Amino acid sequence: MKIYNYLLETISKKGAAYLILIDPDRLPDNKLGNFISTCEISGVDGFLVGGSLLFHESFEAFTKKVRENSKLPVIIFPGSINQVNPSADAIFFLSVISGRNPEHLIGNHVIAAPLIKSYNLEAISVGYMLIESGKLTTTQYMNGSLPIPRNKKEIASATALAAEYLGMKFIYLEAGSGAEKSVPNDMISEVSQCCSIPVIVGGGIKSPIEAAEKVKNGAQIIVTGNHFENENTWDSLRTFANAVHSKIPVTI
Repeated sequence: MKIYNYLLETISKKGAAYLILIDPDRLPDNKLGNFISTCEISGVDGFLVGGSLLFHESFEAFTKKVRENSKLPVIIFPGSINQVNPSADAIFFLSVISGRNPEHLIGNHVIAAPLIKSYNLEAISVGYMLIESGKLTTTQYMNGSLPIPRNKKEIASATALAAEYLGMKFIYLEAGSGAEKSVPNDMISEVSQCCSIPVIVGGGIKSPIEAAEKVKNGAQIIVTGNHFENENTWDSLRTFANAVHSKIPVTI
């Protein structure tokens, strides 16, 4: 099954999908297997792998290790062209539609496209929108793009609608890695009502209640990453997954 179809099917069955973002620079290799196993038994639906910076000696080797340890889909969430490699099941083909930097709108994509084709990676087109989060995040700094102001939901909706008309398959509302504030619920609601393609929300989601609120307001895929870099938080993975999967009754 195509990963894109898997995500749509998961949304249909569970109400929303829950993905975990793994940054190779923030999760030691010796903890990777245990973390993936904990995620899988907790109800996580898949993994994103990537980061804005990359100090890890081999992103490809890390991606391959995630895939070897996981029964779930592994999707590259590229922070740069250097992160394109054949070791994943798919790649989010991100276009930073909230900004006006041509390299992040189409320039890097032209360079990456032949590689993706040669690797036979499934490319899933995503309209990526940076949203003001209360502080400058690594994502915003490295991207060189201004985020959409938190109180300008009409700009977010118009931008998302343009992405849908351009043929993109998902909208990604991103507060950024380590964001102080997550994407506002009213903005999520406005964008999800305006567009007919699924809305992904990530960045700054620190509790299951917050994740459930995002889903209630129209998010169909929730992404968390930084919150689970501390091993002491892993026992809350099940609670997060239950909060996201709004169509699945929670049994005690």
